[in-house]
Amino acid sequence: MKLQLKKRPSADVNIVPLVDVLIVLIFFFMITMQFRNENVLNITPPDMETAGRNQPNQQLTIGIDKQGTYYFQDVAVGEKDLSALIKDASSKQKQSVLIVSDQDTALKYTTQVMDLCRINGLDKIRLQTR
Repeated sequence: MKLQLKKRPSADVNIVPLVDVLIVLIFFFMITMQFRNENVLNITPPDMETAGRNQPNQQLTIGIDKQGTYYFQDVAVGEKDLSALIKDASSKQKQSVLIVSDQDTALKYTTQVMDLCRINGLDKIRLQTR
């Protein structure tokens, strides 16, 4: 007695749905990625173990390098100009301020910027660390 074995068709692996999901994920990450260059200034922020991430949402960025030069939105300005720019920005709307100072910057420059911000009504001040 001879048994007849039926040949079963081989199972095809359909990878089209997998490719679709991967393409959607790539688009999602491309859209949500932040295209902001934080290394425009020659500033090395100090280390901090409990450092969080600062989200760049409608905030003013004020940088201070080792020599005490101020940068308002990545443009070098003097102290008097910085005061006027902060006053102008605070009159438009309440924003948060991100202070990016070099780890070797004297503390007096950072406190001067914090005072200027508070005098002009900007109380949401954050310091950038790494």
